[in-house]
Amino acid sequence: MKLIQSTLFPRALLVCVTAVLSLTAGLASQAQDTAAKRASAAATQDAIRDLWVGHIFWVRNVVVDTYAGNAAGASSAEKQVVANAKAIAGAIEPFYGKAASDKLFGLLAGHWGAIKDHIAATNQGDAAGQKAAVDKLTANANEIAGFLSGANPNLPNDTLRGLLAAHGAHHVQQNQQLKAKQYDQEAQTWTAMKDHMYTVADALTAAIAKQFPDKFTS
Repeated sequence: MKLIQSTLFPRALLVCVTAVLSLTAGLASQAQDTAAKRASAAATQDAIRDLWVGHIFWVRNVVVDTYAGNAAGASSAEKQVVANAKAIAGAIEPFYGKAASDKLFGLLAGHWGAIKDHIAATNQGDAAGQKAAVDKLTANANEIAGFLSGANPNLPNDTLRGLLAAHGAHHVQQNQQLKAKQYDQEAQTWTAMKDHMYTVADALTAAIAKQFPDKFTS
């Protein structure tokens, strides 16, 4: 099967790297927290990293089981994808409230829906369906970026759009590589996805810690 070449992938990564470097430098220049605050922020960062890596772990399980024709395995993994999305959304509730958490969960559900559409289309060799899913994924990434940047002034919209576009592009690439049985290439994509999840988690944690310094005292 001929893979769809996505221009989203390289462009998004370039925007992401540039924006994240700028954001990180700005936050680092103002990092005058106490040791107790740093410890609290580090614990939060680790927890959020685990949640975002959990997202790609369970999505990959859905992909593998779907392509293998293992409906029961795919269904079980999908339940974990949804549970993980609820946990990611729940992580912002102490800072932004229940309504914001519910809103984020709805947006993450849209993210998963677009990925699921792309998995199905890739499995069926449906090029038009793949393109529609990528368009849906991109629009949803912009929605999530707008929501998070609106909630936290330390998260510039362009930075988030770059981060989330790159994340979506990783899913697209992984789906295509697994379908084509390009396992060595997919292993490299997995490493890039994991490292990128750390970047997303760290950017969110740093921005929240800066917005709510009193919540990170010992």
